[in-house]
Amino acid sequence: MGWIEQLGAWPARTLWALLAVVSGGTFGDALQGRSSAVAIVAAALLWAGWGAGLVALLVPRSASLTAVRVLVPASVVAVAAAASVGGHPSAWDVIALVVAALAAMAALAPWVAEGFVDGSAYGPERRTPLRTPPLLLAVATLTWFVIVAGATAGPLLLGARSWAAGGVVLVVGWLLAFASVRSLHQLARRWVVIVPAGLVVHDPLTMPEPQLFLRQGIARVGPAHDDDDPAAAAMVTEDLTAGAAGLALELVLREPVELLVRTGRTEAETRAVDRVLFTPSRPAAVLDAARDRRIPVG
Repeated sequence: MGWIEQLGAWPARTLWALLAVVSGGTFGDALQGRSSAVAIVAAALLWAGWGAGLVALLVPRSASLTAVRVLVPASVVAVAAAASVGGHPSAWDVIALVVAALAAMAALAPWVAEGFVDGSAYGPERRTPLRTPPLLLAVATLTWFVIVAGATAGPLLLGARSWAAGGVVLVVGWLLAFASVRSLHQLARRWVVIVPAGLVVHDPLTMPEPQLFLRQGIARVGPAHDDDDPAAAAMVTEDLTAGAAGLALELVLREPVELLVRTGRTEAETRAVDRVLFTPSRPAAVLDAARDRRIPVG
């Protein structure tokens, strides 16, 4: 583990705190000349978002991870928008934008996600997030936009005294934002867990319920072989990667295990499998934890 990974979420926390200091002038210039009501609403939204982001960064839980993924990247958009409407960009505008971008990069690092997911673990569990498939990543980006726009558009319209439009947008926008947050949170609930009894795959995307693979039933866990490999081709394989990029791991079982997998949005079926593929965000962390639990690795 590199030194930057050992710092965990502290770089993101530090940069997030610094952002409140360096971005004041940028937002002040953007709100100059606006009505007092708009300025008050905008300032309230900015401080509420920053405060919620700080709390989320300081409380490493899977629910907090969703808040971090929404609020910290939103700061980049907010600073860029403020700099663009506040007149000729100044050096402080550039500094604020750089700090916001670095905070987003730090907050979205895979080891930060692992720390937040593992923060919700029970006792001796070790949780590692699963990678997000490209298609879902695109959908998540659109969902993020709906959350940010839905949460902020209504209050700003009301601040501008557009009562009718603001009221409608506030109700519709907040309902959409609430539904979108719940949807986005599903991505923070996908993980593989090393437990004393073995290994658990928890992925609502591909399975209706978590699946425990007992340690004594595991032949080995390690980097996945190609499907045309003779040994892999001879096994009944269930691919739970959902097309995610990165190194996939394979869980080879000593005997077939009944696995309940999704076949549609609401449909599922049970399959007897000898081999399971999954794509953790940090495969090496999973293998290290497996070795510590005396699960065969190879």
